[in-house]
Amino acid sequence: MMRMIFGTQNDTAGVIMRLTLGCVMLPHGLQKVFGLFGGAGLQATMNAFTAKMGLPAPVAVLVILAESAGALGLIFGFCTRLCALGIAMVMGGAIFFVHGQHGFFMNWFGRQSGEGFEYHLLAIGLALALVVHGAGKWSLDQRIAR
Repeated sequence: MMRMIFGTQNDTAGVIMRLTLGCVMLPHGLQKVFGLFGGAGLQATMNAFTAKMGLPAPVAVLVILAESAGALGLIFGFCTRLCALGIAMVMGGAIFFVHGQHGFFMNWFGRQSGEGFEYHLLAIGLALALVVHGAGKWSLDQRIAR
């Protein structure tokens, strides 16, 4: 069971995937938790998720944890498969609940009513590749698996 969770190949592909996804997701988590990068902070984010979007509070907490602690987990290569799965689920939820109605493309020219979901599909693809592949070299998962 431990090998299934923490096992990984000793290659750089996992490093590239997890650092890319972790570094892209972490600022989104920091927006939600600390209000950095123009974010709303924890209380306002919880309120938006629960009161405005109708998500149950435990789900809202899991979304925030996936984007913050999950991103850090990816960066350090700790519980990579679980962190990547959480991020994939969050991105799927973002498509379903928010971005799917705006179409595929991002709102590059301000002509749409919101952002499309192409970014989310890329994040899902990277996340699922990490679920299958594992953390790669220079990861805590690799050390734990030994």
